[in-house]
Amino acid sequence: MKIFSKLALAAASLTLSFAIVDVKSVSAAIINYAFTVDSSATRGNGFFSFDDSTLSNDYTPEATIQSLSFQFDGDSSVYTQQDDNNYPDFPLAFQTTSLTGQRYFALDYLFNDKSNSGSSLSYEIVGEDFTVFSRISSGIVPISGSVSYRQIPESTPLVGALFACGLGLMMKRKVASIKKVKV
Repeated sequence: MKIFSKLALAAASLTLSFAIVDVKSVSAAIINYAFTVDSSATRGNGFFSFDDSTLSNDYTPEATIQSLSFQFDGDSSVYTQQDDNNYPDFPLAFQTTSLTGQRYFALDYLFNDKSNSGSSLSYEIVGEDFTVFSRISSGIVPISGSVSYRQIPESTPLVGALFACGLGLMMKRKVASIKKVKV
């Protein structure tokens, strides 16, 4: 009887571990990133996501953004992927490498100021560079800033790992209570 319960526990653990492992080659995943824009003129935060199965096979892999939401601090306007001047071909996510050697995805996103309909301001995010410039006046000096990115982990593997740990603890308690009854 002891060997049967140990065998069942081992089989259940193995099955759960296979269910938790994220096999990238078998299925596509939606990749989520948060980004922050910081310049002397403005600051803002946003999120974007793309499907990694749509990545190009170029030297610099890129994919069209599926979802994007960006908002400047203190401004009620929310910018989306449809606000890109070259939508639907843009905005893009492209793979890049930081100076520290870390690989991540960055944005290529160009959009006009929509908080003031008479404004000639445009904003451009390309990788770690943020620029504010005028579309009609060449005499206005562009304002530069920086963009930082942070990948948002997928919740599915985390939930699976928590489920497996919880199930393992329940099985351990059950085995311990069975041993107490037999003693």
